[in-house]
Amino acid sequence: MKLTLASKSAARTTVLSGAGVPFATAGAGVDEDAVKRTLLAEGAGPKEIAGALAEAKAVAVSTGREGLVIGADQTLDLNGELYDKVDTIEAARARLLALRGKPHQLHSAVAVAEAGRIVWRETVSATLTMREFSEAFLEVYLAEEGEAALGSVGCYRLEGPGVQLFSKIQGDYFTILGLPLMGLLEFLRQKGVLVA
Repeated sequence: MKLTLASKSAARTTVLSGAGVPFATAGAGVDEDAVKRTLLAEGAGPKEIAGALAEAKAVAVSTGREGLVIGADQTLDLNGELYDKVDTIEAARARLLALRGKPHQLHSAVAVAEAGRIVWRETVSATLTMREFSEAFLEVYLAEEGEAALGSVGCYRLEGPGVQLFSKIQGDYFTILGLPLMGLLEFLRQKGVLVA
């Protein structure tokens, strides 16, 4: 069965490829900001928003397309508040200072659609606690990461120097990378996409 990932995310592509899953990619074309605004106005929290965005991407790409389509999204939740990506190093510095010394949650949602209809979904959360890093460390980190720090909502890559920002991590590694994998692989085996 044909499988498509409704994402151009390098991290998600790497995770799925590394797991030996054959797939194509397609941009979802979903106006994420509009979806977030609507959901926030309706009182949805960061976890619900991650799930809704994953489903919207999967449905958008699967409509009129053969096979299964995987949609995924991740939100950062600090004390119940939704945080979006930043677009400057100065904003990244402010974001990291806001997270310093505190736990935050990453909610990673994955949904699978077929012919415009959701057939499977899962949202998994991880809790990451940033250590009380020094201003000197922050400057070295931002100089080393540069624009790469802007690639994730938390301004870190756990698979890179960003791991040094943390004192404690509770949760699945793939969830932190933005694609909860274990449940998805089991679903794909059940559907015959992967050998059981």
